[in-house]
Amino acid sequence: MIEPTHRSISIARQCELLGLARSSFYYEPKPESEQNLKLMQMLDKQFTTTPFYGVRRMTAWLATQGEAVNPKRVRRLMREMGLESIYPKPNLSKAKDNVRKYPYLLKEQEITVPNQVWSTDITYISLPQGHIYLVAVIDWYSRYVLSWELSNTMDVTFCLSALDRALTQNTPKIFNTDQGSQFTSLAFTSRLEQKGIAISQDGRGRALDNIFVERLWRSVKYEEVYPKAYTSVKEAMQELDKYFHFYNNVRLHQSLDYQTPATVHFKQPNKEVHM
Repeated sequence: MIEPTHRSISIARQCELLGLARSSFYYEPKPESEQNLKLMQMLDKQFTTTPFYGVRRMTAWLATQGEAVNPKRVRRLMREMGLESIYPKPNLSKAKDNVRKYPYLLKEQEITVPNQVWSTDITYISLPQGHIYLVAVIDWYSRYVLSWELSNTMDVTFCLSALDRALTQNTPKIFNTDQGSQFTSLAFTSRLEQKGIAISQDGRGRALDNIFVERLWRSVKYEEVYPKAYTSVKEAMQELDKYFHFYNNVRLHQSLDYQTPATVHFKQPNKEVHM
């Protein structure tokens, strides 16, 4: 891991070599109220199960759990957690600077080989006094996680870092994302276009258009994040590194006829790959 006192390699260079967002190392969790942390943990777990729930349904669900919360508060917390882009909002047709809309290319598309379609998304991870964000790039055919990054902010930088790491391995024909600001930004879309990659974007409010990433997050959350309950960014990085190695190289997937993603992706039995 990173050695802050290393005499010849700066922290920035160490982060670059390890493929980590530099902001992840410097991050000091911003304290949240105990009540907000509780609500955010509840929202995270419920959203993992029902990613199609918007503010109204989440507010109603919280009420069934004995938490009477104003919808404005739920909206603010969901936005802070990065869940805002999943549900429809008004004025979607209004043009924004540096944003270009792309069609959803995967309806009735048959996925038959690795590197035909890649996809990415961001999810929220709770810490005792704050939170961090996880982004991953996954191959639709093999379910292989090509890269991942952690960050304390939702800006495009760590998404670009994950994309660049994935592109060192191969190039997909289609890259699918939601319409989050990170993925509609010129910085992100131009990177794909320069490589000749077709861009596909989910429809607003149709989270299941990115179903394989949603399934990945469900596995990550219920098999790793929730049981471990990380206490620091450093612990999260270390444990997620172990988990994604397990996910790619050891975990048998029913949808892959009980093979590992690495086996299917590289078509070599028992091949272990380190990111």
